[in-house]
Amino acid sequence: MGLGLGALLKSGGLSVSDHDAIVSINIFIALLCSCIVIGHLLEGNRWVNESITALVMGLITGGVILLVTNGTNSRILVFSEDLFFIYLLPPIIFNAGFQVKKKQFFRNFITIILFGAIGTLISFVIISLGAMGLFKKLDVGPLELGDYLAIGAIFSATDSVCTLQVLNQDETPLLYSLVFGEGVVNDATSVVLFNAIENLDIDNFDAIVLLNFVGKFLYLFFTSTILGVATGLLSAYIIKKLCFARHSTDREVSIMILMAYLSYMISMLLDLSGILTVFFCGIVMSHYTWHNVTESSRVTTKHTFATLSFIAEIFLFLYVGMDALDIEKWKLASSSPKKPIALSAIILGLVMVGRAAFVFPLSFLSNLSKKEARPKISFKQQVIIWWAGLMRGAVSIALAYNKFTASGHTEVRVNAIMITSTVIVVLFSTMVFGLLTKPLLSLLIPPRTGLNTSSLLSSQSMLDPLLTSMMGSDFDVGQINSPQYNLQFILTAPARSVHRLWRKFDDRFMRPVFGGRGFVPFVPGSPVERSVPESHLGTVTEAERS
Repeated sequence: MGLGLGALLKSGGLSVSDHDAIVSINIFIALLCSCIVIGHLLEGNRWVNESITALVMGLITGGVILLVTNGTNSRILVFSEDLFFIYLLPPIIFNAGFQVKKKQFFRNFITIILFGAIGTLISFVIISLGAMGLFKKLDVGPLELGDYLAIGAIFSATDSVCTLQVLNQDETPLLYSLVFGEGVVNDATSVVLFNAIENLDIDNFDAIVLLNFVGKFLYLFFTSTILGVATGLLSAYIIKKLCFARHSTDREVSIMILMAYLSYMISMLLDLSGILTVFFCGIVMSHYTWHNVTESSRVTTKHTFATLSFIAEIFLFLYVGMDALDIEKWKLASSSPKKPIALSAIILGLVMVGRAAFVFPLSFLSNLSKKEARPKISFKQQVIIWWAGLMRGAVSIALAYNKFTASGHTEVRVNAIMITSTVIVVLFSTMVFGLLTKPLLSLLIPPRTGLNTSSLLSSQSMLDPLLTSMMGSDFDVGQINSPQYNLQFILTAPARSVHRLWRKFDDRFMRPVFGGRGFVPFVPGSPVERSVPESHLGTVTEAERS
């Protein structure tokens, strides 16, 4: 992060700046370890999670540094959006795709796309229009149309980590799937929007420019997805054909990690959405590549990707906590903290209105596709979905720094105001909303006691409205002529047909070529295969992957 680590070791020893850099790195690593230890000790606490712990540790550290430096500095490291987008973000997004429960995700795909893509666009429009109307009253400074649109994209990016840490995906599979799926699609949509806005010709804005903007958005969305899928399939084919495990399982793991990272970097090289690319690469790798490796490699890759993602998230929240006390930005932004705080309050209000504007209407639309006898997305679940998207985190911070700073610094007053306001929004939403998440969930979804868990989950699985939306037609004959049934059929029949066709296509053409569950190649000489029958491979941990 801007530390100049190119040549730390020199023949004559370390220079003063090099020594300071190494001290900073050691302190930051020690803080990361402290966050993990404290987070573990507070794991049973109903109020705190690792994100909040890292933010608090960052604030405390920033305060100590301020005292030591007599109020001149609060940070150990200087933020670099390049480092975030190249090193920190890829493992977070890839792990989200790699660990996703595919059956839940794709059977809820229509609703997830409604929330994650259409909902994000609605939120983007409301936040942008609200900012254009309200920011001028605060005399923020000279902001152009492109700046307001960028602000809409920045604060449309949600961070549902706090809610996901509390939700139990076995007890509430539908709710967990919707919150998780919306969060990932939302991040990808927000970044694609931001990139499209950066290339928008604001000075000559007209209908043609608007159409070009829409076309650019769709181009980025679909080409990024195709690139991620292609890279994932290539990794599956290479591992299936070359049988790396015959000699070394380390090569299997290395190929998976490097191919995943390669997909992201190629996407960035082509000016596409790396988030969308690496996310779908993760999904494809978990569906095909993961089943082509040995059991030891499966365990290794699963925990490696999860660990890298965990460390990256803690790293970012720790830095945000320290950067919140950056005196230089506060002095440049305003002589009084009232203006950034007022601006942050307006942004939070717009975020809440933007969430409500699509969560409840789109939930109503989704519920129209379900029969009366089947459970729908209840009002309490809608409130949880709305609440889960109020928090802002990694993506918002990175986009704000990308737009309003140069290598973590800014000399422009309006840019400093936007950075300090973004930090306040992230801090407040993560700490306050995050602290209230567990009590809110306990109030809206009380823990069940005295019930047979296995039978309950079985019943939920059978009755889950979105899990059954693609399983085949089971509407009552008496409803065929009703308007309710006609809308239900329009919304659900295509999904069921596509699902059945995909399963047939996958089993007949894709898995024989790229591998996957049920098509795992036998690897002679592999330590695992000498002890595990071939028929057992690909099914041992399938429950975890789906």
